[in-house]
Formats: sequence, structure tokens, C-alpha cells
Amino acid sequence: MAHWMDAAGAARLIADGERVFLHGSAATPHALIDALLARAGSVKGIELVSISTLGHIAFDRPGVRDSFFVNSLFVSANVREVVNGPAGEYVPVFLSEIPLLFERGIMPINTALVHVSPPDRHGFCTLGVSVDVARSAVRYAERVIAQVNPRMPRTHGEGQVHISRFDALVHVEAELPEVDYAAGIGPEEERIGRLCAGLIEDRSTLQLGIGAIPDAVLRMLHGHKDLGVHTEMCSNGIMDLLERGVITNRYKRKFKDRIVTSFAIGTRALYDRIDDNPQFAFLDAAYVNAGHVIRQNPRVVAINSAIEIDLTGQVCADSIGTMQYSGVGGQMDFMRGAALSEGGKPIIAMRSTTPSGASKIVSFLRQGAGVVTTRAHVHHVVTEQGVADLFGRNLRQRAEALRDIAHPDHREALDRAITERFGPKWH
Repeated sequence: MAHWMDAAGAARLIADGERVFLHGSAATPHALIDALLARAGSVKGIELVSISTLGHIAFDRPGVRDSFFVNSLFVSANVREVVNGPAGEYVPVFLSEIPLLFERGIMPINTALVHVSPPDRHGFCTLGVSVDVARSAVRYAERVIAQVNPRMPRTHGEGQVHISRFDALVHVEAELPEVDYAAGIGPEEERIGRLCAGLIEDRSTLQLGIGAIPDAVLRMLHGHKDLGVHTEMCSNGIMDLLERGVITNRYKRKFKDRIVTSFAIGTRALYDRIDDNPQFAFLDAAYVNAGHVIRQNPRVVAINSAIEIDLTGQVCADSIGTMQYSGVGGQMDFMRGAALSEGGKPIIAMRSTTPSGASKIVSFLRQGAGVVTTRAHVHHVVTEQGVADLFGRNLRQRAEALRDIAHPDHREALDRAITERFGPKWH
């Protein structure tokens, strides 16, 4: 039977040498994490496992990096420094396969720290805006400690957890972390959004990644009809399309008439829209990101981004050289699922240059960079300069198509690299 206690008391249940799962995204359980990290110096050998988390986490507190090791399944900004140092590491894994790590005992969880909505009259809480891999962690952890927050939306789908599953409950009333990706939309993102929208047909099923570009794409879809959503993550951009009747989910084959997602990140307006709304189905990432599920929907359009892409189409989306920047996540799950969907289109969308003006289309990936999406999986690449269709093209043709959508300042250098690599052009 679960016991109510304060966060410090709940943190004391965790022993030396445990592996502790941290709930992620906007469900990051900060009260529990803060209480656990406050034990730095009095505990040792505790491994912290999570996908992306939001908000400040006090890894700079004295003694924390001696007591805790961050073994991250996705690298978000608040753990980046730790993961790239001696007190952390990164596990490359598809989001769809993370639940298997817990289920098969490859990464057994001693304690799961989760953030849930209050119990209903039947005793069921929900995992709120982050079901993704948390559902599996809760199912297979030896101990589950819940931060119960009335500000956490009650979500429909697979995130229901009966109160009897929890070993300890901590009442916290706090706002969820909020992110407004639209604030990062500039002229280049708008142009990319417009070009991507031109590739999207009516009755398509959308998957959009994280950041300003996906929200820019959504802004450009006001004239479309009967779009569906099956995505690992949803953000603010979907709300306007719902209100306009553009997103209907009418022509999907999986969860028809409902938005399928595994987690949500946005503002309070999005969280309020989701709260107790059966129009949204929050499901396990093992299902949402399964290729055989994705491909059953018609005209799946998957839009994901990249840190850099080489002239043959290899996509680095998780590292800057050897520095781990983010993670594999679900990009490959959806790129392949979209390619196999009837009429589907996998798209890599990115600005042509970095903020410092360096080209993101390069002759060779940086030394140590990871390939998240292989060149055989890439079909469309979109920058603010145009669209390159790489499917069915040979290496030289791909290189020339990518050169043509690079920033004009870098095309001459890329053209020289093409000639150096492939020799004079055959006529």
C-alpha cells in the first residue's frame, strides 16, 4: 500500500548502487529529483536513467557528480555537460526499443521516479504528458515513487496507473515546464515550413520532431484538409489546426479520429487542451514508434531535423563530432515507417547553415559524428534554399542535389568537393 510522505522521506528509500529511472519531458519530477540529489555525499553509486528531461537539475551541486552517474538514453540540455564528462554516458538506442531494455532486464530498474495526475474515484492516476518509456519503467521497476500534482493533465490512452502500484506518494502542486518552440521561428524556418507544406498532401498522417521547424510547418498547413497525427511528440502547433478543422484524423487506419502521441511538450494552453481529452491517445513508445504500426497509416509524412548531412545523404542528428548533443530518439523509426507507408514521405528539414554561418551540408561528417539516419533511408532533404529528392539517385546525383540546396556562400566549396570525390562529370 502506498504511503504519503514528503520528498526527502521518499528519497531516503533509495539505496546505494541503485539504478533510478527519471520520468521525462514535461513530466520531469523535479521535487523528487531535487530531494534525491540533496543526498549527495551520503549515497554512492546511484545511476540515473532517463530520456529527455526539462528544467534545471542541480548537477553542479557539490558532491553530486561523486554520488550519481547519469546514464542517459537521450541527451537534453540539462544533462549535456554531465553526459560528456566523467560522471555520465549515453546509450544509443531507438526510442521504440527503450521499453525492451526494462522488460528484458537488460537495464533493470530498482526505483522509478514519476510525475502523475491525482487518482480518480477508482484510484487510477495517469502518467500525464509523458507515457513514452515511462509506462514500461513503472511496469518493471522494483519500486515506484510518484510525485502527485493536480497541475498534471489527466491523459487518455495507456498511461493509467493504479495508486496501489506506488510505494510512496509525494503531493506537489507546481506548474509543468513550458516550452514555446514558435518563439524560434524566423524567416528561414518559415521558408522551410512552406516548402515542407508543399510536399504534404491532404489526408496525410503527420509525424513532427522537436523544435521551431515542426511548428513552422504546422503554421503553413491552414489550407490543407483532413490531416491526421501519429507522432512520438506533439507541441503547440497542433492546436490551431485542430480549431480550424484541418486535423481530423478521419483517414488514419490506426486510432482513427484520434491524435496518437507518446509525449507532449508545450505551454499551459496545450496541457489544458490535453487534460481529460479523449481526442488524444498517449501510448507506449514501443507502439507509437513501431515501424509496422506507422506504415499502416496512409501518406505518412515524417519531418525530422539534422545537425549536419554529408554529400551522400548520411544524417548526423545526435552529436557534434564526438560530443553527444541529443540522441537517436525516434527519427529512424519514423523515417523508415514513412518510407514504407502508402504514399509516405520521409523528410529531413533543417537550416542550411549553423548560427555561426557554417554549412550544415558538408563533404564529410565531422570525425566521431554519429549517423542516425543512413543515406539509404533519406528521401527528401529540405532547407530554406529548396528541396532535394535523393530517392533513387546515385552518389554523384545526390551530392549535386544537396549542393543546390546548400547556402550560396558554400556551394562553390561543395562543388569542388564533388569534383574531387567523383572526378569529372560524365557526358
